[in-house]
Amino acid sequence: MAATKKKAVRQAKRGEGIRQVAAIPFRLNAHGGIEVMLVTSRTTRRFIVPKGWPMKGKSGRKAATIEALEEAGVLGKTLKQPAGTYSYWKRLANRFVRVDVVVFLLEVTEELADWQEAKRRQRAWLAPADAAMLIDEPDLSTLVNTLKLPGPTPLEQA
Repeated sequence: MAATKKKAVRQAKRGEGIRQVAAIPFRLNAHGGIEVMLVTSRTTRRFIVPKGWPMKGKSGRKAATIEALEEAGVLGKTLKQPAGTYSYWKRLANRFVRVDVVVFLLEVTEELADWQEAKRRQRAWLAPADAAMLIDEPDLSTLVNTLKLPGPTPLEQA
């Protein structure tokens, strides 16, 4: 278990809020519409977005970028401003704790054929409305369903 996860579990046991970071990988399709990538969780196989614990010495944005590479095998440009937040209940050994997640948009420039968690996860590109229907966390589902890109994307500016 990573040190940051151990710290988060200790915080939860003391009744303190715990935080994670997430990325919503996205791309524009041939018609200019947004598509988002979901991945399956390792244990329950539910569709989620790549997420993880904050990383010591790294910004939330950088940690979300790393999680997207490890869990979804995608590279790209992570937008500076968070797209939003959501909360969910995480199951620990003998309790549930509320986790607040800061979400960043990642404009995908490369999709790897082989990546760190490829054997443990599936990934899927979906229209935001379709992705939202597959997500169990209500706040995340709403965030994905109402996804708006801020102005021109970094790749469109280049």
